[in-house]
Amino acid sequence: MQVLDEVQEALNNREAVVALESTVITHGLPAPVNLETARRLEQAVREEGAVPATIGILEGVVHVGLRPGALEALATRNGVEKASLWNLAAVVARKQWGGTTVATTAHLAARAGIRVFATGGIGGVHPLPYDESSDLWALARTPVVVVSAGPKSILDLAATLERLESYGVGVIGFKTKFLPAFHAPDSPYELPATIWSEAEAAEHWRASRALGLDAATMVFNPVSEGIPYREVKAWVDQANAEAKAAGIGGKDLTPYLLRRLSELSEGRSDAINLRLLEENARLAARIARHLAEA
Repeated sequence: MQVLDEVQEALNNREAVVALESTVITHGLPAPVNLETARRLEQAVREEGAVPATIGILEGVVHVGLRPGALEALATRNGVEKASLWNLAAVVARKQWGGTTVATTAHLAARAGIRVFATGGIGGVHPLPYDESSDLWALARTPVVVVSAGPKSILDLAATLERLESYGVGVIGFKTKFLPAFHAPDSPYELPATIWSEAEAAEHWRASRALGLDAATMVFNPVSEGIPYREVKAWVDQANAEAKAAGIGGKDLTPYLLRRLSELSEGRSDAINLRLLEENARLAARIARHLAEA
């Protein structure tokens, strides 16, 4: 693992640092929007007074914090692996390039000593049996603050929230009492706790650590301008039915559903995706600052 000098210096000085994932660059967004977004997220973290640490794998080496050239190389290279926990060792051993998922980014951030991680949406339980994201298990055993706009809209939200409870993941709504659903700022599912400030988020993490809890503290941050939940759910149900009829499943299912959601929403979901990524990065930076002040 190589930690960027700027990131390591900030960690040594107990300054605010925010980890950012790289699958949004390598697999989540098309070029050139992916690189533009990656740069914008890092800039947003800086504007809020923290140091960004985008995590990625270059030629089998884990990088915690990417120089501008490395960020561009990761965004423009073909054949980059989607590095989750189950294939992380293989990507490193084979000296491959990899974009890190929520699960992998949280794991590597914690190993580097970073306490706050910003992402878009977390993975969870799909409507199809036995299809669950490794994000859930990683969050259950990684003591970091994760700022997210909720589970991805294509998931079974009720089952995902239930699984977070079963795994003992601390779940908090930021200025909301209901689970955000990524593109939708709310859903019918009530959350166990609500906070109203970044200072409260930091205090929840400290309490979790003092109690010896090893799971993440999930801070669900609803997007400021989204699509009503019922409208998103109707599109997701339609896309799932189409995928089933076409025999689409496995690793091809999520990209298909997200693409169809973009088409059915006439691009609105894409604009919301970019908005929530930046909003989460900014909130994460402010929480990191409160943790650094202690």
